[in-house]
Amino acid sequence: MQRRGNWVGGFLERFGIYDTKLKQALTNRQTIWLHAVSVGEVNICTQLIRSLEPRVPNVKIVVSTTTTTGMERLRAELPSHVSKVYYPIDRRKYVARAMSTLKAKAIVLVESEIWPNFITRARHMKIPLFLVNARLSERSYRRYKCFGFFFRPLFATFTGVGAQNEADAERLRSLGCPAEAVRVVGSLKFDSARLEERRPLDVMGLLRQLGVPPTAQLLVAGSTHPGEESLLAEIYLRLQPRFSDLFLVLVPRHHERSREVGRELHARGLKFAYRSEITAHTKHNVGELQCLLVNTIGELKYFYEHATVVFVGKSLTTEGGQNPIEPGALGKAMVFGPNMQNFAEVAHRFVARDGAVQVQDAAELETVLAQLLADGARREQLGGNAVKVVRENLGPVDRTVDMIVEQLDQKGFYVTERDA
Repeated sequence: MQRRGNWVGGFLERFGIYDTKLKQALTNRQTIWLHAVSVGEVNICTQLIRSLEPRVPNVKIVVSTTTTTGMERLRAELPSHVSKVYYPIDRRKYVARAMSTLKAKAIVLVESEIWPNFITRARHMKIPLFLVNARLSERSYRRYKCFGFFFRPLFATFTGVGAQNEADAERLRSLGCPAEAVRVVGSLKFDSARLEERRPLDVMGLLRQLGVPPTAQLLVAGSTHPGEESLLAEIYLRLQPRFSDLFLVLVPRHHERSREVGRELHARGLKFAYRSEITAHTKHNVGELQCLLVNTIGELKYFYEHATVVFVGKSLTTEGGQNPIEPGALGKAMVFGPNMQNFAEVAHRFVARDGAVQVQDAAELETVLAQLLADGARREQLGGNAVKVVRENLGPVDRTVDMIVEQLDQKGFYVTERDA
């Protein structure tokens, strides 16, 4: 929290202490509590809420997050009648205080949020608990399995589990989730891409201010992690003599790293500007800049829309990978590295359907980028195939909401519009 800054606001909420305004909003209301740890989960959660609200009329929705960036997205994306709070630190006293105040009739956790004190308290209070967009890497599965004596009772608590694929479903069942509670619904991140969403940021106008011509080829590197920015800068400098109109857009996953990244770019002689320093009066001469370093929040998707080629970060120098669905939904030719563990099934679908290229190292990345920049037909082919993959996998949000509402109806908590 100290490293990322902006942590003072809502600090007491992390200890289960909420203001009077929230308590009044909850008075005499049935409440569903959803939790999304950070920005990626928040994007899923907002879609889930939009689909859930019409199905549970007159129900108060509270959504929590752990990070300040997650809170910024919640406030930007959701209306004021949806209450936004910080998730309590997982100690019994703070969890008990939070649950006592929020009085949730059901709790929905997005992805792998297995907090022992929180889940144990929900079980003791007999609150239906749901785990959605659930996934377990092989590494996490082995760890949970090793301490099965501790975790099995926690997994057994879930009323409903929406797994991304059958492999995840089988792992969750073997860890103790009730077999009848687990459903394979697909990845909610396909729906969270929102293919028809309007994109208000005028990216091309912003780039014109920087002296970037409208015909420039944009290499957009999204959600990059340490080590990747310097590699991309070096690759860019080697490619630029061949592609004179090439412009690099770097979007680090954590914007607080921007000064560190800026120093790396400067050391390599790359001329760049920080996105946060661009105003309506900012002007640069044509050819003066080679790179835009985006150190703002929530704008990556707008730059993806105008990309010639996309590199998906956290896949080359760090394990895990970032979400490839958003550039895929936009029909962009995308490339990612070998480390896509957090999106293994999704990445496999794109690669298997020729909707993305997966490289093994920086040298291969440079080769593939050069090929794609030189071949518009190949870019169009990759992008078209990627859109097909996304469209074929839409619907997990509605299937997840069906699961939640069916379970709640069975328990007699709500009467939905569909039943009315």
